[in-house]
Amino acid sequence: MENQKTFYITTAIAYASRKPHIGNCYDIVLADMIARYKRMMGFDVFFMTGSDEHGQKIEQYANDKGLSPKAYVDETVQDIKASWNCLNTSYDKFIRTTDADHEKAVQRIFTRLYEQGDIYKSEYEGKYCVPCESFFTPSQLVDGKCPDCGRDVIDAKEEAYFLKLSKYQDRLAAYYEEHPEFFRPIERKAEMVNNFLKPGLADLCVSRSSFKWGVPVEFDDKHVIYVWIDALSNYITGIGYNPDGSGERFQKYWPADLHVIGKDIVRFHTIYWPIILMALGLPLPKQVLGHPWVLCGEDKMSKSRGNILYADDLVAQFGVDAIRYYLLSEMPYVNDGTITYESVIAKFNADLANTLGNLVNRSIAMTNKYFGGTVHAPAGVVNAPDADLQVAAKDTVAQYVALMDDYRNSAAAEVVMNFAKRCNKYIDETTPWALAKDESKKAELEAVLYNLLEGIRTLGILLTPFIPDACASIRNQLQISEEQYTFASLGTPLASYSVGEATPLFARIDADKVLAEIAAASEAEATKAEEPKTVAFLDEIAYDDFAKVDLRVAKVVACEPIKKAKKLLKLTLNDGTGTPRVVASGIANYYTPDDLIGKSVILVANLKPATLCGVESCGMILAADAKKDDGSDEIRVIFVDGIAPGSVIR
Repeated sequence: MENQKTFYITTAIAYASRKPHIGNCYDIVLADMIARYKRMMGFDVFFMTGSDEHGQKIEQYANDKGLSPKAYVDETVQDIKASWNCLNTSYDKFIRTTDADHEKAVQRIFTRLYEQGDIYKSEYEGKYCVPCESFFTPSQLVDGKCPDCGRDVIDAKEEAYFLKLSKYQDRLAAYYEEHPEFFRPIERKAEMVNNFLKPGLADLCVSRSSFKWGVPVEFDDKHVIYVWIDALSNYITGIGYNPDGSGERFQKYWPADLHVIGKDIVRFHTIYWPIILMALGLPLPKQVLGHPWVLCGEDKMSKSRGNILYADDLVAQFGVDAIRYYLLSEMPYVNDGTITYESVIAKFNADLANTLGNLVNRSIAMTNKYFGGTVHAPAGVVNAPDADLQVAAKDTVAQYVALMDDYRNSAAAEVVMNFAKRCNKYIDETTPWALAKDESKKAELEAVLYNLLEGIRTLGILLTPFIPDACASIRNQLQISEEQYTFASLGTPLASYSVGEATPLFARIDADKVLAEIAAASEAEATKAEEPKTVAFLDEIAYDDFAKVDLRVAKVVACEPIKKAKKLLKLTLNDGTGTPRVVASGIANYYTPDDLIGKSVILVANLKPATLCGVESCGMILAADAKKDDGSDEIRVIFVDGIAPGSVIR
């Protein structure tokens, strides 16, 4: 369609450190609802999400698991995508910050900012929060801890490059005043102005030299580009931006219409990101929606609290539409929301089963019972409840559009569900079962059922961004075409309906039974975790037999693949003798040479040499058979860094 209005929407890219919990998933569900709504309203939508895969924390997690950082994030990204997909999200692109085109574009962005004087080299000394990957001055700490996450900080001092935030402060402040719509909710603006702009912006550290897992600076490979330039730039690199020349998609969709993010990263998206764009000479995104947190009960979700809920578990228990609807209808616009099993069940039963599901089921069942499934539009308004229902439908659509355009999804869901309640009340007012007993009331009965089906069609269309699968089922039961089930079709009554069989949308949940089952499963899982694991050991040996094994510390000084041997790596070791020792090890599926070079390992030094794929292997290194989180096997080398080569293992 020519001249179709575009709408480019993004989520914050998920940090690839752990499987996302349901609170992390609110970003993608909220953005998906908005994207579906905009498509319904006729926009050409491009919806992008992705994963943030660099940084010190990921490097540490990978080391802890004995994996390369890339292998680690490859695993975690699958968990992220699985969570996004199980929630039925309709993104157009999933960008990874390890994508080659993204990394190249980020390098060019950094170089351009350096060459034009917006980035300079200096030294950082201050407080650093590893989980948040953020630097703070002592005055910014809260009770000596990170002001964002409340965790301990460490002293940090290193050479770094800095972005001149102070240079753009006045321009950013002016932009805020000229574009009040930039912040959604508007309450987020005061925090940025009072906490950051008024005290004055300190220049931002944008490189690190104390770890290697990141995008290297083009002209100074001792440094990697710090996470915020790397991660934030995805919004433009993902649609084809590069300072050396951008593609058609970038020209079509930038500036972004909406960044959907959590309230904890509003600062990065409304201060750092706009300044980066100003320095690049690019227009700023039109709006940033900083949504509230999803709490578990009264607390943030965390492993230490043991209160984490995962999307796939919730979907398996209650269904995808139930979880989508809960998140979108229960999360407030400004303040934090909460999720518990009890609240999900209560919302499900009240809105989806009792109100919507019951309305659809009995309306279609009565249409089949009294008219063989086919009813026609009445010639006009038959009685007062008919007219009132039609007015309620028009008012609902108008309120819905106003609220959805401002991203007030919980209020929009309430407006639509109130109309569903009005339709149920209409049944009570018109009593179709009583009308069916009087043959002279047949036309009136047909009008009632037709009006109900029109109301259900309206509900199905408006709720599609929230619960797409259930709304597809509604259309199938109404047996109408896709063209008759669009927002544009509202206000144009159908000539008739020939419905299908009534199929329950949502079966009411027995709260006591389900909560008892969940509690029992949780208790069984906890008991299983506490049970001692049985390990099959080899036969006992005498001490003299063990003493024959010579275990030594050795340092890997070189490592390379062995041709024609997919599982083998050739390790050159410093075993303390002054003569390099070569060992072939079957760990190529789990480690790259870069993972091993410089590491200290345990060497079986007196193992009889053996030739493997043309390489004489003089010894072996110790490794453990381990299990991944998904139950599959992996190999982890035992590292003993910090011990001199040749040291005896006793």
